[in-house]
Amino acid sequence: MKDAQRPDHINLSTLITRMKEGRFVVPDFQREFEWRPWDIRDLMRSIFLDYYIGSLLLWKGKRENFEALACEPIYGAGASARAEYIVLDGQQRLTAMHYAFVAPNVPLPNRTSRAHYFINVDRFMAEFYDEAFDYEWHTKALDGVLSSRDQQYAGHQFPLSVLGAGGWELANWVQGYEQFWRAKSEEAAEAGFSDEAEGYLAHARNAAQFGELLKEITEQYQISYIELDKDLAVDKVCDIFTQINSRGIRLDVFDLINALLKPKGLQLKHLWRNASRRLADVDTEKMNVYILQVMSLLRQGYCSPKYLYFLLPGQERSVRDTHGSLRKEVLVRDITQFESNWNEAVEALEGAITILRHPQEYGAISSAFFPYVSILPVFAALRFQLRKLPKNQQLSARRKLSHWYWAAVFLNRYSGSVESTAARDYADVQAWLDDDEAVPAIVSEFAVRFRGIDYRKETKRGTSVYNGIFNLLVIQGARDWMTGDVPQWGNLDDHHIVPASWGKEHLKGSLGSTILNRTPLEADTNRKIIRDRLPNEYLPELIKSNGEGLVRSTLQSHFISTTAFDILLRAPFTPDDYEAFISERQATVQSAIESLLIKERLDLDPSLRELDARVEATELALRSAVMTSLAGSRDSVPAHVMAKVTERVNRAMKKNPSMDSERYATLDGLIEFFDLRELQDTIGSKAVWTKFDTRFGSKEALAIKFDQLAELRNGIRHSRTVTDIVRKEGEAAVLWFAKVLGSGTSGARS
Repeated sequence: MKDAQRPDHINLSTLITRMKEGRFVVPDFQREFEWRPWDIRDLMRSIFLDYYIGSLLLWKGKRENFEALACEPIYGAGASARAEYIVLDGQQRLTAMHYAFVAPNVPLPNRTSRAHYFINVDRFMAEFYDEAFDYEWHTKALDGVLSSRDQQYAGHQFPLSVLGAGGWELANWVQGYEQFWRAKSEEAAEAGFSDEAEGYLAHARNAAQFGELLKEITEQYQISYIELDKDLAVDKVCDIFTQINSRGIRLDVFDLINALLKPKGLQLKHLWRNASRRLADVDTEKMNVYILQVMSLLRQGYCSPKYLYFLLPGQERSVRDTHGSLRKEVLVRDITQFESNWNEAVEALEGAITILRHPQEYGAISSAFFPYVSILPVFAALRFQLRKLPKNQQLSARRKLSHWYWAAVFLNRYSGSVESTAARDYADVQAWLDDDEAVPAIVSEFAVRFRGIDYRKETKRGTSVYNGIFNLLVIQGARDWMTGDVPQWGNLDDHHIVPASWGKEHLKGSLGSTILNRTPLEADTNRKIIRDRLPNEYLPELIKSNGEGLVRSTLQSHFISTTAFDILLRAPFTPDDYEAFISERQATVQSAIESLLIKERLDLDPSLRELDARVEATELALRSAVMTSLAGSRDSVPAHVMAKVTERVNRAMKKNPSMDSERYATLDGLIEFFDLRELQDTIGSKAVWTKFDTRFGSKEALAIKFDQLAELRNGIRHSRTVTDIVRKEGEAAVLWFAKVLGSGTSGARS
């Protein structure tokens, strides 16, 4: 029996060479090349960000087949005597790559000009990928850029045609780019412009790394393809093509690996049928690929398609040792190990889905309320790795994982193609688990940006922020308005607080459907209580039956504050009242995010959440007292305290260059980085104690209270058991500090 199909893959560099040689032709029945210029740009972005772009279906040709199908060169390529493959599926992608890399001197279809494709090097190296890939129409001015390397270097414009040129062109371009900016740096330094010199030098330093990245991509990025046997009958090939195009079937990386495993005696699709039942709670067509991605993350820390091929038993990969030398290694020895790794990944995903759906853990109670499905592989792999940590480290590690997860949700980190993001996050979170100081950039960014998110714009279920807020409401234990109980989570849905019908009549656009006007309720409550009525109609009925205090506290579990509650009772209820309501609820949601996620109180018992807020208020009061007593001068701060705090600030500024360096050179900024013991050492120092001795009485009494406060604080913050004694003594310390400082911290809330 003929070998009717053979799966394989080819690296980008080899594919470009074969395109230049004219190896690919298109049958007459294929549609014309019709991609628009921005479609080509987006394909380039996908390739250079290591995203999977789908498989090609090729037929190994021979003269009679080329003639029978009236084959022609791909768009922009000249006739060639080296035609080898007939492109049955993937013509648009293959032609787009040819146009961008080989840069034929022809206009795009239905255009009068040709387009030239570039990578903006400075944007690419800064990871501003949306701005890094671009094209320009051919003009006389562009002729100058294309003929002058110096103009390209000055504008940071790397023509993709350099890759198509092959040979030493890439190395020469990168070397010239580096030399250009080093010369600029030296000129600026000689002229006394040190800031400009450093900026130019940064471009020069980026050059080598940029060159390495491009070399790695062209050599390691794999385009998968299925090759049909050249002796297949023409009618059978045409039937295959018709079936693919009529059904919209696309060959993906799972299909390729399945085909590659068949000769080794393993039916991957059979494994998938068994696994799919265990993972059916999440509605996605990509779950079979997600299993492979988890396997890859756990084995090699990467999950883009080119790395998935190294999961094949016996497949070698090149790795660098500690001395930088390349060596070969095999990740998966045989079929038995592959099956073991597969089962491990399925188990990891099943556990991840279970915990994400749990109403007291992550609150994604159904597939419809998952902020992302695409975050599953990295989340599952990280959770699985937590098992390997010592038992006494797992609570802290789970809190870190939770903090990263919510940062990713509210910053829309996994809204697109995410394989490279997943690999970076996997490495960053692993490093954080090992080192408390190695906080991932996304976690620090979340702490700054969460207040700038306009939650009113979140009007569509399924977006990460919309679903993230809904998840928090579920976790918060939002109680049913009719029964007062925490409802069965399988019966929850997001319902309008102010009816949708009123919103359509009185509000512009989709503002009535914002998540700030939605909350988890049972269908019965929505049907029997709210119906189509305004809150000023149904809330008084609830108050009459249950009492105002109980109704208010019930709605507070839905992030509806006392102020928001009063607004809902207004009669008549106007669009201005609605605006006031969602503004107040936005503020309440922001405060909840800060308390539960930024300050990591989500995993605490509700009573400890309140106590943690009081401890924090005590710390803030102590900092304020030190600032006031020292009149903002840092001169009296003990040297060892100042050294530790300054080192901490410097580390923070390296991670976040946008920090205000002038502010953190003053005590007003530095005091934010004092921990409890450093506050104690400052207050108890000889230079400062006279300002506090009348308040605190003695250093011995102060030390006892600081010990009690620190024991409670550290128990809460580091997920240790807080015993009754630690709790009582800590609460007593909070009350004592409140009294001596006159701060009112005993009843403080964050």
